[in-house]
Amino acid sequence: MSLDSAVFTLDDILARNARLVRRAQQLPPPGARPVTLCSRVAGWISGPVLTAIADHPAVHIEPEAVHVNPGMAARSGLDTVLRELAEALQKAGRIRHWRNEQLDVVAEGRLLGCIERGAVRPLGLLTHAIHLNAWAPDGRLWVARRALNKSTDPGLWDTLSGGLVSAGEDPEAALLRESYEEAGLAAVELSGHQALRTVLRMHRRLPDGYQVENVSVSDCVLDAAVAPTNLDGEVLEFRCLALPDLWSMLTQGAFTLEADLCILDSLRRRLEASAALDL
Repeated sequence: MSLDSAVFTLDDILARNARLVRRAQQLPPPGARPVTLCSRVAGWISGPVLTAIADHPAVHIEPEAVHVNPGMAARSGLDTVLRELAEALQKAGRIRHWRNEQLDVVAEGRLLGCIERGAVRPLGLLTHAIHLNAWAPDGRLWVARRALNKSTDPGLWDTLSGGLVSAGEDPEAALLRESYEEAGLAAVELSGHQALRTVLRMHRRLPDGYQVENVSVSDCVLDAAVAPTNLDGEVLEFRCLALPDLWSMLTQGAFTLEADLCILDSLRRRLEASAALDL
């Protein structure tokens, strides 16, 4: 389907994007304090979460901030301290889902260590999410509906694939891994995908803590014969949407906030490229 026949304009896309960005930029929870790891600002912590880790010897609490320094603990090493803090949060019931998955801990642009995925939002730590916008040759967009047992946004629609970059994993490798697990796509089927680009850094108050997350997306055009197949049980169904149907679902709030922003970014770029060709 040609973009010329779409039921939206570039101004529509920009206006919706501006509204969603406001939703994606929230202040930390009331009373939350910044967390430093090895003297680098790394996250945000609220009172109930702080109570769960306050007795750890590596934790030093001040009125304006909470400092975590392995040198103050009997056992050295930040990874050890981070594991113990995650275990304390789990014991106190402050982790909604223990994932047995490690994520990198980054503070002020520096990689410091890794921690259990379930602990990152209670501590307001930075994460990195990658998404794939997969277009069909005829201009429709493949989308995936999240399984009903997902811990966040169950049943909502999403980009074809997406997830968090694991500890020690390159974002490109994470994109290929998630695309295979969630949509059954082999690397060769994504060989022409665009480089990942960062759409925004989200700051949101969520039930499990404070989300601070870089959201990146890549676009590709799948061969007409390719049909996505879920392998990890995290997708309920797939659809390949024509632009009027896609826009209708976006404006009805059928997509996750992250997916909505990623799709809008792709639509904007495709509209701008189409307009440039017409000049």
